[in-house]
Amino acid sequence: MAKKKGLVKGVLFLVLILGVLILGLLLSRRSKQRQPGRGIAGQKIITQNFPEQQNRANAPDFTVPRLGGGNFTLSSLKGKVIILNFWSTGCLPCRQEIPDFVELYKKYKDNGLEIVGACLDSEARVKPFAKAVGINYILVLAGQEIGRQYGGIRYIPTTFIIDRRGNIAKKHIGYTSRETFEKEIKELLSEKTE
Repeated sequence: MAKKKGLVKGVLFLVLILGVLILGLLLSRRSKQRQPGRGIAGQKIITQNFPEQQNRANAPDFTVPRLGGGNFTLSSLKGKVIILNFWSTGCLPCRQEIPDFVELYKKYKDNGLEIVGACLDSEARVKPFAKAVGINYILVLAGQEIGRQYGGIRYIPTTFIIDRRGNIAKKHIGYTSRETFEKEIKELLSEKTE
């Protein structure tokens, strides 16, 4: 009788393990299938446009600690097109955007592009991560107050595209492709600033 109970428990354990493996496989397949308007793992992508210059909202200025020391003030970049990206090291979609930001910065920095990675983690966590992945753009340590100034950062990544006048032209919530960012910054880099 004891042998039978042990055998039943063993079979149930194997069935449970197989069920977990099958569920994991199904979820990983689903996450690889991207649908229009969906990002990594089916995450909904929300884009808010402010196409006309006169309708764009002024980007709130802030001063925060810069990774590695000193302070950074957003308004010091006025006259540049800025990608302001709120992210965290533990966020998979955030991490998947980073190589695109690295490449975009290399390609467009001489044309007036700046990228500011506003990380929601501690410096101790960000510094080794940034070095390991080769981040070449400005990294700052953002607090909750900065997030509130930008309407509350509920989901990450949340990215703002800021024009040369310091106004928000676009807002993206969720993973956004390099092609989308590149198209938007090229348009803003070509705008006259008069």
